[in-house]
Amino acid sequence: TPFRCRSEIAIIFGGETMIRSMTILDYERIYKLWSTTEGMGLRSIDDSKAGIERFLKRNPRTSFVAEVGREIVGAIICGHDGRRGYIYHLAVKENLRGKGIGRQLAARACQALKDEGITRCGLFVYVENDIGKNFWLSQGWATRPDLVYYDYSLSPDNRDISQN
Repeated sequence: TPFRCRSEIAIIFGGETMIRSMTILDYERIYKLWSTTEGMGLRSIDDSKAGIERFLKRNPRTSFVAEVGREIVGAIICGHDGRRGYIYHLAVKENLRGKGIGRQLAARACQALKDEGITRCGLFVYVENDIGKNFWLSQGWATRPDLVYYDYSLSPDNRDISQN
């Protein structure tokens, strides 16, 4: 169900911001947003069209886009494994940050996780991504100094293609 909201962005574009469920038909526009977002980590397989399509099939109700007209101005990829939720990417068009779009996308994704019975959610932010760290802290998220994250690639073809 689309969620319409009035915000400063509506004044900029002369219309309403609509937050709706993400579909694979959004992929090209979302990927364009990701590839122009500083601090975004992208992987060649995981963030390919096939990778995102596989993710959305497994988690069809937890990822969202924000759009005005036909322009996607924000997107969040979120899912769960039946126990914990994870946010993988949240991006908002740079010139529209600070207008509540990211906050609304994050709240919508967290509510979708709650609706599916998930009680905890985690995410990763690159150490040098101060914008991302500050955003999540301002939303009430906390760092976990008691944990160390480990990563192991199961496919050498799944390489980092981000501009970091």
